[in-house]
Order: sequence, then C-alpha cells, then structure tokens
Amino acid sequence: MREVPYGELSGLLLDLGNTLVGMDATLVAEALAVEGVACTPEAFRRAEAAARPALSAWIASAAADEPTTVVYVREMLGHLGVGVPARSVLAPRLVTHMRRLPTVRLWSAVLPGVPEALARLRTMGFRLVVVSNSDGTAEAGMVACGLRPLVDAVVDSAIFGVEKPDPRIFQHALGLAGLPAHTVAHVGDLYAIDVVGARGVGIHPVLLDPYVDWPAMDCVTAPDLTDLVARIAVARA
Repeated sequence: MREVPYGELSGLLLDLGNTLVGMDATLVAEALAVEGVACTPEAFRRAEAAARPALSAWIASAAADEPTTVVYVREMLGHLGVGVPARSVLAPRLVTHMRRLPTVRLWSAVLPGVPEALARLRTMGFRLVVVSNSDGTAEAGMVACGLRPLVDAVVDSAIFGVEKPDPRIFQHALGLAGLPAHTVAHVGDLYAIDVVGARGVGIHPVLLDPYVDWPAMDCVTAPDLTDLVARIAVARA
C-alpha cells in the first residue's frame, strides 16, 4: 500500500455524498417505517456505511441488470435485518419514494466536523474541489448546507458530462485546483469509484471507512475528514 505524503499535499478533491454530507437519516427512517421496517436514524447511518463495500463490488462488476441505487438500498436493508425476499421487493419501492424528494433535501445532513475541517484546510492554504457523481444539484446542495464558501469549486458529473471513475472528471478538477496530481489527495467513500478513479490519474486516494467495514485494503483509509486533516496538520508540523 502506498502511503499518502500528507506533508507534501497542497490540495484535496472531495466526494460530496457520504464525505461532506449524508442523507437525512430521519427522512429515511420515516420512509422505512411506512414500509414496516423499524429503524432509528442511528441504525440507518450504521447500515448505510456497512452497505458500501458490497455496493462498490457491484459497481466494479460492471453489472447493468438493475439501477445502482436499488442495489445500494437493498444492501442497506440487509444490514437492517430485512430478509432477502422482502428487501428485493422493498428496495425498488423505497428508491421510488426517495426519488420524489429533492436531492438537495435528501442529502442535507452535514457530516460531523466537516465545516471545521474544511475551514482548517483553508487556513493551511489548501485548494479544495468537490467532485461528485450527482444529478446537477451538487452546487445547489453545497450552497443550501452552507459549505460552498469553504471550497474553491464544485464539479458535478451531470453537468460535466462524465462520472467518476472516468479520468477526465479528475483531470478537470485538477485543472480547477491548479495543482499537479502528486500534490493532491482525493477523499471518497467508494473504492470502485473514488480510489480507482483517483489512482488512474496519479492522485493519492483516501477511502473513508467510519466503522471499519472494509476488509484489508490496498489504500489509505480514514474514519472521517476530521481525522485526515489532523494527519495533515501533524505532518506539516
């Protein structure tokens, strides 16, 4: 595993969903309750993180038999204890419900410590660019949750035209940052999208793993952005 040269970094590329903001867990728990699935917001957050390795493996398999979001929700339901037959029926219904909600509303929970971490990075002189596989609402979402002033640019795949892990979206973000790849790290929550994509252009990947759900990985992991910023500060000192 290649370590990240924390003390030599000048910029970060940042995923948006599950890196800076998460889904509103209360909204999701309410939707689950309508379907007869008892779930607290805390239980949902835990199940969501646990679903990421299987979702990443599915993405890497290049399967195209069902929407990625359905796979994502089905995996979460499994970690909430819903049986195989039931979750196969419930997942598409829940996805339909979630799609009726504006993206900016559903993905509106700023993750703990994120504003402080971004502000600290800015005091260190870091260039910060958000790179999101979104639906055209990434910039609006950053504005709505108060994070937009803390980053230099936002790249939304629906507007740019290609999604991560395509190297073109990372190269575009590097251009906006004005930095060479070897001085930049990319932080995200899915190996098949964030780690693979960053490595494809020579950016240092950092995989977020808040509950240590991923198996032994060949990349650097961190529980959250706060922990990563602390590592950078120590290295710089």
